[in-house]
Amino acid sequence: MRLQNGDRSSTCHPIDNSGSDDDSPAESYSPALDGAGEGLLVPPLNFSMVDYGVFRSGFPDIANFAFLQTLGLRSIIYLCPEPYPEANMEFLNANGIRLFQFAIEGSKEPPLVNIPEEKIREALRVVLDEKNRPLLIHCKRGKHRTGSLVGCLRKLQKWCLTSIFNEYQRYAAEKARVSDLRFMELFDISGFKQPPTFSSHSKN
Repeated sequence: MRLQNGDRSSTCHPIDNSGSDDDSPAESYSPALDGAGEGLLVPPLNFSMVDYGVFRSGFPDIANFAFLQTLGLRSIIYLCPEPYPEANMEFLNANGIRLFQFAIEGSKEPPLVNIPEEKIREALRVVLDEKNRPLLIHCKRGKHRTGSLVGCLRKLQKWCLTSIFNEYQRYAAEKARVSDLRFMELFDISGFKQPPTFSSHSKN
């Protein structure tokens, strides 16, 4: 998927929402619910690929570490203000993964949600720097904060707003926030240098 330069028209990316009233996205991976066998790989909640070398999810726990190892991550973008758990930090250190934390407060009351634009800009710069990929973006549930950052990335990729909003709502479902949609709509991408393409990356 290319990040287009210039003033080309936005591209709509149809997303099929039919046949699912579930709170989790139709194309994301679902953790196994039956017993954990040896070698079982369990993705984090709401895990999905955003683009080559860019993934999104809810908060990963110990059961997800083996799966995350298969991604060959270089970086994790963490969008919550709480300290990263000790077990997660040990996993990052053991696997040479760099943590970028952007403390964005979450709220269950939409009128109180205020997305700090500068932190989203800083996080987006991390995503766009190919030295940081492969990377995982996550917050608590992989819905609002993660969805807002991914939506701003989609603007750089020249997605139309309809497609950006549809993708956001596939993860947020009935908990979609008007304030998030408005933030993505008004987000100014003019200050970003757009790389020609995302490509697969390896630590080796």
